[in-house]
This record gives sequence, C-alpha cells and structure tokens, in this order.
Amino acid sequence: MGKGNAMTYNRLSRGVRRALLTSLLATPALAVQAQVQHPPPAPPEAIELDRIVVTAQSREQELKDVPIALQVVGQSVIEQTMAENLGDLDSFVPGLSISDDQPTQASFKLRGLSTGDFGIGTDPTVGVYVDGVYAGRGGGTVLPFLDVERIEVLKGPQGTLFGRNTAAGAVSIVTRRPDDQFGGRARVRVGNHGKQYFDGMLNLPAGETTAFRFNAMNSQTDGWVRDATTGRPLDDGRNWATRAALRWDIDDNTQMLLSWDHEDLDQRSRPAIGIVALPPAPGLPPVPADPAHYQDPIGHAAHTDVADNNETRTFDGATLILDHAFEWGHLVSTSAWRSFDTYNRAEEDGTHRRELYLDTINIEDNTTWYQEFKFSGNTGRLDWVAGASWFQEKARQSSVVDLTSDSINTAAAGLYGMPLFGMLQDAADFYGLPVQLFGHPWREAYDNTVDSTAYALFGDVIWHATDTLNLTFGLRYTRDRKAFTWFNDHHRADALNQALQALEQYGVLPQPVPCQALGLCAMDTDGDGLIPIDAAFLAGFDLAFSDPVSMANKGVTNRASHAWSDWSPRLVIDYHPSADTMLFASVAKGYKAGGYNAFSPGASFANESVWNFEAGIKRDLRDLRIQYEASVFHYVYDNRQAIRLDTTSDIPRYVVSTSDLAAHGVDFSARWQASDHLSIDVAVEWIDSTYKNYVTPEGIDLGGQPTGEPSLSFAAGAAYTVPLGAHGELMFSARHSYGGSARCNAGSLSQGNCGRYAAFTIGEERNRTDLYLRWRSPSTHWGVAAYANNVFDNRYVNGLYTYGTTVVGTTAAGVSEPRFYGMELMYRF
Repeated sequence: MGKGNAMTYNRLSRGVRRALLTSLLATPALAVQAQVQHPPPAPPEAIELDRIVVTAQSREQELKDVPIALQVVGQSVIEQTMAENLGDLDSFVPGLSISDDQPTQASFKLRGLSTGDFGIGTDPTVGVYVDGVYAGRGGGTVLPFLDVERIEVLKGPQGTLFGRNTAAGAVSIVTRRPDDQFGGRARVRVGNHGKQYFDGMLNLPAGETTAFRFNAMNSQTDGWVRDATTGRPLDDGRNWATRAALRWDIDDNTQMLLSWDHEDLDQRSRPAIGIVALPPAPGLPPVPADPAHYQDPIGHAAHTDVADNNETRTFDGATLILDHAFEWGHLVSTSAWRSFDTYNRAEEDGTHRRELYLDTINIEDNTTWYQEFKFSGNTGRLDWVAGASWFQEKARQSSVVDLTSDSINTAAAGLYGMPLFGMLQDAADFYGLPVQLFGHPWREAYDNTVDSTAYALFGDVIWHATDTLNLTFGLRYTRDRKAFTWFNDHHRADALNQALQALEQYGVLPQPVPCQALGLCAMDTDGDGLIPIDAAFLAGFDLAFSDPVSMANKGVTNRASHAWSDWSPRLVIDYHPSADTMLFASVAKGYKAGGYNAFSPGASFANESVWNFEAGIKRDLRDLRIQYEASVFHYVYDNRQAIRLDTTSDIPRYVVSTSDLAAHGVDFSARWQASDHLSIDVAVEWIDSTYKNYVTPEGIDLGGQPTGEPSLSFAAGAAYTVPLGAHGELMFSARHSYGGSARCNAGSLSQGNCGRYAAFTIGEERNRTDLYLRWRSPSTHWGVAAYANNVFDNRYVNGLYTYGTTVVGTTAAGVSEPRFYGMELMYRF
C-alpha cells in the first residue's frame, strides 16, 4: 500500500470509529426522536396466501366463504405431480377414489359412494363437469388435461347448483379461457418405461374483442408389463388430444365462448396377471380355483393370448356459452354436444393356453346433448341463482364374452363332469372322420340401447339476514325418463357349428346324455332321463349368459321405459362471528334416477336418494398466513345401485344389487404459507361407512358391516422456493398420500376387491410419495424439471378378475403402477 493511500485509509478509519462511538452514545436520544418525528420504515411486504376463487355455488366466491366441504386442486399440484388426467390425482384428494385402470370404463367414488359404470342402464353417483357441462358416464369422464386452471371437488349432494343432479358429490373441472395477452407454452417430457409427452398452448388475440386459444397434447409409453412368452408390452399405448376455444366480446354486455375438444386414445387394455399355478399341458387346474393357492401377482410373470387386447376411444365435444349482463343480473346459456366411441377387449384368464381362454369386450357408442339456462343476480340482501336444464343421452353398448371351443370343453368338464367336445372329438378320431372341433372361437354377447332424457328446474337463494348471518335455500325438481332395450342371441361359433353339422351327417350325433348331468331335466320330453346331444342342441348351448331369464329371451328384443321424478332441497346456515371465521351447517338431499340391469331383460330398479347433514368451520387467519376448514358429516343412502358379480351359480354373472347404507365422518384441510418461500398444505378424511340393510345375491346378510371404505385417508404437500437472483429460482416440492386399510365384510372375498390371502392382501394401506424439482429462468420463459412419482416404488394388488374362477379354474389380478421418473423442459412466451 502506498504512503498516500495509507494516510487516506487511516483518516477514514478514525472517522468511522468516531462515527460509531457517537452513534452508540446518542442511541437513546435518537430513538426517542425517531419515535416522535420519523416512524421506522415498513418491512418488505410478505407473501400472503393466494386467494382462491371458486364457482362451486354458481357464483364467484372465495373458497373461505363457501359453506360446502370443498377441496381445490390447482394448476401447481397438477404440474408438480405430472398429472395427465383425473385418475392421477385422486390419491391427493382424501375421500375421492377413481378407478381408471380402464379409462373407457372409469368409475368414481366420493365419501364411499359410487356406482360401477358397467352398463348403460345405470347412472354415475358422482357427477363430473367440465366448464359446467355434465360429462356423462364413465367412458367420457377421464380425459386428458388440456389447459386446466383448477379442479373443484364438492363433497355431498349438489343438485341445486349443477344442471344434472349429483347424489354423492361433484368434480368440477375449470379450464382457462382465451385472454387478451399474446402468449404460449411448449412442454416436452421424457421418462422411464419409454414415456414421451408433449403439449403446447397458444393464446392469440385478434383485435380488441376476440381471442383464440389452442392446445395440443401427445403422450405415449412403452408400458411396464411385458408378456413372459412373447416379450411384447401388455400396457403400451398413446393418447393425443386437441382443444380450440374462441372468446368473442359481442358488445359491452354480451360475451360468447365457443370450444371444441377432440381425443384419440389407443392403448393396450389393463394387464391381467394369472395367479393360479398351472400344471403342464394338457393338464388342467382344478375347477373352481382354490383361493388358498393363489400366488402373489406382484413380480409374477404375465401372459396373454388375446389377439387385440386393445382399449380405444375417440371423443369429440363442442360447447357454446353465451353470457349476457342485464341491469338485474346475468343470463348464461350453455349448449353442449358430446360423442365418444369406445372399444375395450381385456384378458380375463391371465394365461396363454387356449383351453383356458377367456376375454371380455365392452363396446360403447355414446352421444349426449345438454342445454342449460342459468339466471343470477343480487338485490343487496339476496344473491340468487335460478335455472333450467335439459340432458339427452343416446347410447349403444355390447357386452361380449369370448371363449374357444377348447375352453368351453374345459368348462363343461368342470361344471358337468362331461367334456362335451372332447367326447365328440374322440368319436370322430375313432372313426377317422376329418373333423376338428378344437381351436374355434366362441362368442356370446348382450346388446343394449338407452334413450335417456332428463329435465330439471333449480334455484338457490342466499339471504343476507344480517351482516354476519346468511341463510341459503335451494330446491330442485328433476324428471328422468329412460327407454331401454335388451338383445341376447345364442352364441356365435360358425366354424364349430359347421364341424358339428358334419358329425351329424356322419352319424356321430346325436349322443344321449343323462339330463341330471347337465341340470336340464326340464328338457327331457320323453321322460327317459336322457337328452340327445345333437348339432341343434349344441348350437343353443350357451355358457356366459345362461341364466333362466336370458335363456328364455334368446333372439328376442325386449323393450322397457319408465320415468322417475324427485324434489331435492338444500338448506344452509352460515354465521360469521368475526371477519376471519365462518361457521356453517347444512342439510341437502341427493337423487339419482332408477335404471335397468343390462344383463337381465325387464329387470329395473328404483331411484336412489341420500340425505346429507353437515356442519363445519372455515377460518382465514391472514396474519398467520393460515387458512383451514373442517366439517363433520352424516348421510343416509337408500336404494344404492351397485354392479356385483353374482357367484351363486356355477357361471358367474353381473347383477345390479341394491342396498341401504349410512356413514359419518370428518373432513379437514389447511394451507399455510410458513414463510416467504415455504408453503404447506394438508387434507384429511375419516369416515365410518356401514350397510343398514343389504343381503348379497349369495344370501350373506351384511347389515351393520362395513362397506369396504377405509377409515382414514390423508394427503400432504410442501413446496420450497430458493431465489437465485440473476440465475432464476429453484423450487422443490414433495407430496405424500396415505389410504388406510379397506374395511372388508363377509361378502368381500367373492368380489375379489378386499381380503387377505396367503400370498397377498387386497385392500392394504397405501402410500405414495411424489418429488418434483424445477429450475426457472429469471424471465420465467425457460424451465427444467425432474420428477419421481411413487418414489419408493410401492406396489399393491388392486383386485381380482374372478370371471374364470368357477368356469375354467383361472383367476387373474390387477396390480398398481410402479415408480415413474423423468425430466421435463418447458418454454413460455
């Protein structure tokens, strides 16, 4: 250091020391002066909880002001979990369960209430809505997310708030509308199991009154299950979808929104892993299969011999929304059209041996129209909504069971002790006849149609009785009408029937068989106890649909129609003892129309009804940056419709059974902005659900027993952001979900959906943990993320496929997905 610099440094040091000493001596006086003359500078503004605005009550309200048990899933959760559809999110919404291993036959359960959407004769218990439009039945509900802003899950009946009634609750998907800012997004994702995903969005203003918004998505995977014999994937597939929306501000008071959606799904159907040990061919497993010897399907080899075990869906939909503002309020007209075609052919036996072959096919063609007029306004003391809706559905469904002449022979040997085709083939071989009875396809099918129309009038009024007390009254009138048809012909087996006719020409047929062996002594016309087995008899011999009602109506088209109507009220009281607290209590009735059993001509059932009682609290503690809500509920559900596999006969068949049940429970959720960089959320549900009255088709009385619903489920998440200044920011999130053990009952084992076996358990408690790490550039244009879903690779048995258990001695199982991980690159402009 030079001499001049040293002198300067010493002077500065002495000056600093004097200034510090003076300031220390003068601190008390300066502090008093500061208090009198100059207040301290305000601290930098802290990050507050986001104010969540929802439309659950057909009005824009903050979440904290809505007296409904309601959980909102925002865009951040969708991004952090890499969710592509509703089925990827249900574990993070306690009380909601979505069965989507077959997305064309998805079913929803909320607070333990559901209807398996197996046949078009039944309606869903949980309503799914997209921008207020009822999505219809399961085949058109689990669609890919395109530009989703948020998802509102409303628990309990919501009939006075939505145009189509919902007995158990509603899942409302809200998409983003075109806005006036030019922008877009492109996102590419790659991961294990050959995962490739792309989506893009472009928002394009066109003048001052018009804007367009375009979305496109393509997703494909190589699958995580492979056939142990051929090595080919059993669950690969692709899905692509597009969405286009137009917003036009016609004038200062009128706005139009027109949107169109298209989806094309093409994938393998759900894998079925055989869990019955097979003896070497030509040996056969015992019939029925013995549950004591079931093997653990997790990690077990998978086989299939279904030539086209595909699941496909083509979906199209258009929505027109007109919103006009009057001096007294708003009128919103919603017109919508939806159409989808699905095909789902699934392996049932879980083997690659044709003597055990069994598959099922569901084919559906569905078209719906929806029209709703909704009026809303306020008069200071009153906020009101009134509306009318019309919904029509036209659908065709074919429920198909495929076997082979080999597996029919196996079934006949197990059921009657008589391998019919084996006996005839032995006779043909003995005489040297050139006839082959094995290796031929065998198909049975039920064909149904439904023409359903629903009309509704509904209203909901909030009376602000005082500045702190609100009273809400809602009422809905619904009328449903359904026209239904059944057609079930004898089996189709053209090649086999030609071979049987050849045997008859050669004189090998008929062969007399004791009627007791086949259980068909009513067909013994001459009283000798024998039935002649000839080509005509075998052409009319069915296996899958052989119950007395079906057999009596072979080749006949049956028709039925009926109408149901209902009044459904809603009463709510909410009280605000302080600006940050709301207490509420409500009673609401839910209703679902009756319907028809798709597999039993003429069989119908009455409508369902549920009364739900709820009381809760919502608090918004802004100073602590905490918001929470809790509620207790009790409901009574009468005449609940459920699809059940009837195992009373040797040939299982699906029936619609009815039951009465009741439940009580607690819902709790909270959000906490713990610091400027850390946010935490948690949601919990506890429920005790039991049957009041229910005797299964097997004759088991389940009154007082649990319905199978787990008692406890919860989800929690945390996100932490690290600012990097000029280098952008890092954000890390972790989310965990827990589902308690299913509470099985005495009838669970026959359904294969709950129970303990020697090698595994169905319905054990479930855990899932997702991790997400993202870097975003300072301009927020670029982002790179890494993710891991189900990071601990927890695997579970979802359920058993027992259709072949008593037919050919096979049982298969479905298992949950393994760990997924990958990278994502995103660009916004």
